Amino acid sequence: MKIVVYGLGIIGASLCAAFKRAGHIVYGKNRSRAAIDYALAQGMIDGETNSYAGADAVFLALPPRAVIKELEEGDFGEGTIVADICGVKEPLEKAAYARPRKYRYVGIHPMAGKETSGIFSASVSLFDGANLIVTKCAKTDATALETVKKLGKELGFSRIVECSAARHDEMIAITSQLAHIVSNAYVKSPLTEDCAGFTGGSFQDMTRIAGVDENVWTELFFANKAPLCAEINRLIDRLKEYGVALADSDEDRMKDLLAEGKNYYHGFLKKK
Repeated sequence: MKIVVYGLGIIGASLCAAFKRAGHIVYGKNRSRAAIDYALAQGMIDGETNSYAGADAVFLALPPRAVIKELEEGDFGEGTIVADICGVKEPLEKAAYARPRKYRYVGIHPMAGKETSGIFSASVSLFDGANLIVTKCAKTDATALETVKKLGKELGFSRIVECSAARHDEMIAITSQLAHIVSNAYVKSPLTEDCAGFTGGSFQDMTRIAGVDENVWTELFFANKAPLCAEINRLIDRLKEYGVALADSDEDRMKDLLAEGKNYYHGFLKKK
């Protein structure tokens, strides 16, 4: 297949490299020249393009607003599969189906990444063994959906989950977005200013994703405002329970809370 990837950050460039590994012809499109030059030098792409002409599939590895603009204005060929890799899905799906299109839209979300960003963090093996979410609705083209799932397997994903855009956004609020907010808020304690020598694995786990790109993640958070607000409020309520148990010197209540959390965790591990 001839595949065009627009946006050569960590995910977009990793898509290029993995598609090349699978034997596809891959062209990169990017707003800055430096990423194109690097992708060419590393053999991630076969060439640069500013057009979607002749593409069998296009992957939009851009922030939500840029993807929506491209879905509305992009000159895609008749029947071209157009997939976005954004961390939110419902606003994009609505934009894609706002009027009849020549292209066939499929929303995807690779559940893979690093605490660093940009093309220099890209890797041909980034998706190996990872999960891929594919969203669908009544208007999704069945053949395009199956093609995207097949491509997902070729990229190295070990599990592909199908769901609605609304379900994706609800789940991603807890499994990704809330985690980034908690990590970012956690490091703001004044005690972290002088914590050298006091940190270990727990601190590293909690702070690993604190260094978010504020522009990209603000866009993602606001595009998924209602589900994310609900999860933030639920977390605040749960944390208050621990605080009350401490304030009341209620050791039995604290043990119950910790045991409950432990049971949830072990239940999650069994389903994982």
